[in-house]
Amino acid sequence: MRKIISLIHDDFEDLELWYPILRVQEAGYAVDIAGEQANHTYHGKYGVPAVSDLSYAEVRVDDYEGLLIPGGWAPDKIRRFPDALDIVRTMHARGHVIGQICHAGWVSISAGILQGRHVTSTPGIKDDMQNAGGLWHDQQVVVDGNLVSSRRPSDLPEYMKAFLIALST
Repeated sequence: MRKIISLIHDDFEDLELWYPILRVQEAGYAVDIAGEQANHTYHGKYGVPAVSDLSYAEVRVDDYEGLLIPGGWAPDKIRRFPDALDIVRTMHARGHVIGQICHAGWVSISAGILQGRHVTSTPGIKDDMQNAGGLWHDQQVVVDGNLVSSRRPSDLPEYMKAFLIALST
């Protein structure tokens, strides 16, 4: 079965985790959720829970076609884990589709994959994205090769259309 991995930690933006997961499941993909710990319940900013299937260290990148990184405050936590950053770097190096929304750009910044890439994010981290070498655009969604980025929950429909198109190419 075709599979997607989503990274998680506490204080994820609830819609930015669940809407993409549901959309890729509707498209026929299985989704695994990876967190600091396996089988751990993480809570979103608005209290919606999500249980991790595996830890960052247990992720085998070759098992997945794409990566989803939700926003909220979770990205500031996710980027502190070398195993999570290795997932992002390896998926990027292999050309797997990486979707990031809102503050998720912090993870890509820490993974060092934004140099010269066209991206968007919440305007609150625009300077961070640019300082990491990203070419920031204030658009609902920006696609640059395997990297699909978006700004905020209201952009989710366009973000997921672009992510699913990128997966099919």
